Amino acid sequence: MSVDIVFETHSISVDNERGVATGWLDGCLSERGRLLAKELGERRRRERIDAIFTSDLGRAVETATIAFGDDSIPIILDKRLRECNYGMLNGMPTAQLETERSQHIDVPFPEGESYRDVVMRVQEFLQDLSRDWDGKSVVIIGHSATRWALEHLLYGQALPDLVNAPFTWQEGWHYTLGQSSSNSRG
Repeated sequence: MSVDIVFETHSISVDNERGVATGWLDGCLSERGRLLAKELGERRRRERIDAIFTSDLGRAVETATIAFGDDSIPIILDKRLRECNYGMLNGMPTAQLETERSQHIDVPFPEGESYRDVVMRVQEFLQDLSRDWDGKSVVIIGHSATRWALEHLLYGQALPDLVNAPFTWQEGWHYTLGQSSSNSRG
């Protein structure tokens, strides 16, 4: 069997609009972000969803709550779905992050973590998801680093390529988490 996954990034935050790389700071959604979160819920309600898993950071929780808070679908917070911890650099300008990201694939940010650390915690999350949600359909709300970890773990994409690629938003990414090593795009 398998788990069907739709991954969505948290909606637009005030920090996104200001050009701030929030990292492990909570952040909050902007007015436009709240509207997009509502649209996310309307778009996904047409699908079978057994659970919503979200990063425990404020901007992701706010996205999940606005999108699905009025439904009976359980919303489960999981810190393993967090953005990369930039440590002392949480809240740095996005332009600075873009120049430094490739240096932190295996080397942690000062007092933070590396992107490889993110992969390890997302891998642990996927192991639990496979065991506990077999045959189910779930939505995961996370961050750029969460998606890179999913692409790396499920499709074998090279982590440096993912970290260095420009971000292009879309209405969700589909994954199938199988109990064997075969995973496919949806």
